[in-house]
Amino acid sequence: MLKRWKSKMFSREYYIHNIPVFVFGKTEPAVDIPLFCHQIEQMLPRSVLRNVDVCYISDNPELDGRNAAYNDGAIYMKLDEPTNDDMIENFVHEVAHAVEATDPYSIYDSRLQAEFLGKRRKLYHLLKAEGYEQMPLIRYEMLEYNKMFDNFLANVVGYPKLQTITMGLFCSPYGATSIEEYFANGFEKYFTESPQYVKSISPVLYQKVVAALNAK
Repeated sequence: MLKRWKSKMFSREYYIHNIPVFVFGKTEPAVDIPLFCHQIEQMLPRSVLRNVDVCYISDNPELDGRNAAYNDGAIYMKLDEPTNDDMIENFVHEVAHAVEATDPYSIYDSRLQAEFLGKRRKLYHLLKAEGYEQMPLIRYEMLEYNKMFDNFLANVVGYPKLQTITMGLFCSPYGATSIEEYFANGFEKYFTESPQYVKSISPVLYQKVVAALNAK
């Protein structure tokens, strides 16, 4: 579990809707943190950030290879992302995980489960047609994250191949890994790409994002 980042390294402090953003270390040349904060403020209403208390951008070793993570009110992001677009995608994705903490039972109801599992089953048949039969159907019918299944998608099939196979099925290949990532990935694409794109591919997921935006 990630802990609140503590470092003796000099930090710079910025704000997103009055939420402090601490930067420990030097970012990549193409990253502009004040602009990043402004872009997020223009993109996300303050209401969806109700579960976010702070953001840390650093080389925190507890990220353990991840680009970003959300835990206990804090968003942790790695320092060496190459562009503002990468930073924005990471932040918005983790905001989705903060949103789900508010009311997971409402988000992950039977309707969203049915939509997600229907896509998983279709993915099974698409991959089988491509000759990928190593993973039994029962693995595709699991809602939660499974390391073996994730490894199969990432390292056996590979995300470049998966990108082609899942086009029009998932908002991006990573959304196939678990129902939590399915929601977070759709939430991310809603804000960084197009709400209509999400609606056309995943109508129930789209409704969940809209409901999160309208929540009091």
